[in-house]
Amino acid sequence: MTELSLPARAYLLACDTARNRLPDRERVALLVRAAALTDLVLRGQVADDGGRPAVTGAGGTGHLVLDDLLAELTAEPHRKWRAWVRRGARGTLHSLEAQLDAAGVLTLRTSRVLGLFPRRRPEVREPAAAAALRDEVRAALRSDAPVSADVAALTSLAAAVDLSEVLPRAERRRHRDRLARLAEQAGAAVPALRKVIRELRAARTAAISAASGGGG
Repeated sequence: MTELSLPARAYLLACDTARNRLPDRERVALLVRAAALTDLVLRGQVADDGGRPAVTGAGGTGHLVLDDLLAELTAEPHRKWRAWVRRGARGTLHSLEAQLDAAGVLTLRTSRVLGLFPRRRPEVREPAAAAALRDEVRAALRSDAPVSADVAALTSLAAAVDLSEVLPRAERRRHRDRLARLAEQAGAAVPALRKVIRELRAARTAAISAASGGGG
């Protein structure tokens, strides 16, 4: 699983390889989108310009998801980081899954719930490699040793999206200062993702309250 882009590694990090499923697709779509933005920052293709991502590098990356996002950023340079995390997240997730399936990284099995609603189940071809990613992220959080920018970014993204299956909340609290230092290496997409996840959580809570009659 070498040569995988950051969004691909973020996707594998979120996969439940034991059950061949992707818990909370909406949340993972936001994770993948933010990881794509962060990857472009780490490659020197994108930089922060007054709270907005600005394309700075010439040429493509060789990764379709990243190059598609570069084209979007070039066409609409006025949007802020948080808007780009949200915008097109579901399409980026679908595109990434199709590419990982075509590359043999996973087998994407589709079915329908109740015969109506489509469901995608990713079967990761090398579960041990996905487990190694989780171990790498956990080690980055628990240690004070320097880590590469991509590992720092992956760890920060997993924490920002509240990926408790990989980084339990108690550990994130215990290593809060370490997370802050890692996030500094990752760039502006990480705090943008954190804000979007808070908004998503608040919206879900409000919807549950309204459905249960808690809204008065």
